[in-house]
Amino acid sequence: MILVSGYYYPTARADVVSLSPSIIPIIGDVLSHTVSPLLSRMLWPLLLRKIFGPSPVPEKFKLFPEEMAVRPSQIRASAAETALMIPAAYELQEQYRLLQMPVAIVAGEEDRLIEIEQSEDLHDEIQHSTLTRFPGAGHMVHQTATAEIMQVIDTVATLQKAA
Repeated sequence: MILVSGYYYPTARADVVSLSPSIIPIIGDVLSHTVSPLLSRMLWPLLLRKIFGPSPVPEKFKLFPEEMAVRPSQIRASAAETALMIPAAYELQEQYRLLQMPVAIVAGEEDRLIEIEQSEDLHDEIQHSTLTRFPGAGHMVHQTATAEIMQVIDTVATLQKAA
């Protein structure tokens, strides 16, 4: 199992509060079809800098169709997923120690969305896991250090075959 830039333990999150109105019946529909797409388009460059930072946005990602991310249905789905992060982490945290397969945890040390302590704590809980920290990398480490992530995957695959 390869876990990259994950959210594993419940914490207070401002993004849950700010995105929650989009999932409220009727209000969310109105917001998702009016203000939210416009606001999302305006904030898109800031969001990219936050999720990739401190690394620059890779050229390969600049081709990502922004319009797909700011569709009303996607805005609502993202808000719903964000709202479920805390309760899902709360429920799942008791199961981590039961994992028996090889587990590789990967995190960017400069992640601006998920604190690296989340990965460190998970690594402490899953004694047989490995933790790979990427200095200078942010949340989208899989986009900015793709070759290194592939090496982690190859290592875990080798461990799994040997087991």
